[in-house]
Amino acid sequence: MKDFTVDNLTDEVVAAYVAGATSPRLAQVFESLVRHLHAFVLEVELSEGEWFEAIQFLTATGQQCDERRQEFILLSDTLGVSMLVDAINHPKGGQGTESTVLGPFYVEGAPDMPYGGDIRRRHLATAEPCLVTGRVTDADGQPIAGATLDVWQTSANGFYDVQEADAPQWNLRGRFTTNEAGEYALVTEKPVSYPVPTDGPVGRLLAAAGRHAFRPAHIHFIVRAPGCEALVTHVFVDGDPYLDSDAVFATKASLVGEFKPGTDTDLARRCGLDGPHSHLAFDFGLMPAGG
Repeated sequence: MKDFTVDNLTDEVVAAYVAGATSPRLAQVFESLVRHLHAFVLEVELSEGEWFEAIQFLTATGQQCDERRQEFILLSDTLGVSMLVDAINHPKGGQGTESTVLGPFYVEGAPDMPYGGDIRRRHLATAEPCLVTGRVTDADGQPIAGATLDVWQTSANGFYDVQEADAPQWNLRGRFTTNEAGEYALVTEKPVSYPVPTDGPVGRLLAAAGRHAFRPAHIHFIVRAPGCEALVTHVFVDGDPYLDSDAVFATKASLVGEFKPGTDTDLARRCGLDGPHSHLAFDFGLMPAGG
């Protein structure tokens, strides 16, 4: 019979998990996880009360998750883990558009929309109409016909549709396909800054750290095309006050777009806009799959 002590416990736990691991990669992950986790506990000399509070926090995080909200993704985002995973898997370089975090409010199955389609399924008085246009190109700068763009964002009130019981389904969500010239166009609202949800465990974490909960205004995109790596990204609003202090650490200079007063009245009318609006022109570059 072994005596498990502070001096031998970490090595014993590592050995137990690595010995029967079903792959070398799993063995590597197990060992690193156990050693770092035990090192953290030893370094801060975690008390039993703190340990139990952490268990309660993680339990509450899971209980906050449902089909409309993913508190664990939000926790990962606000701790910078999501952005670190993204940076490791999508290092900066090449000609492609940079990626950023998915966020906790992506919903699969957004309806297909025509070129110039309007994703506003209600019209708030405070919302500024916005035309978004651009092209999708490959690594050689050639236009990609048939690329798809999954688009979603918050409303002018700072909420995603899934956060509001009375919001129309699929409000400010849609899926677009590029034309033969690789072009896309859509009508939406100019995005606004908004706070991440603070009514759950993540909100308590931010408050304990003295951090604000705001994200700079942005539109989410997932851009896909055959033979290309899928691109998960945002386009941020130039001049937003939270660009330098994003609650989820997800901003990149190359992803800041200029939302200018719309001047292409012909295109705007063809897209159903007949009054003042802002216009974002933003192109997306995709990289080869497996590149």
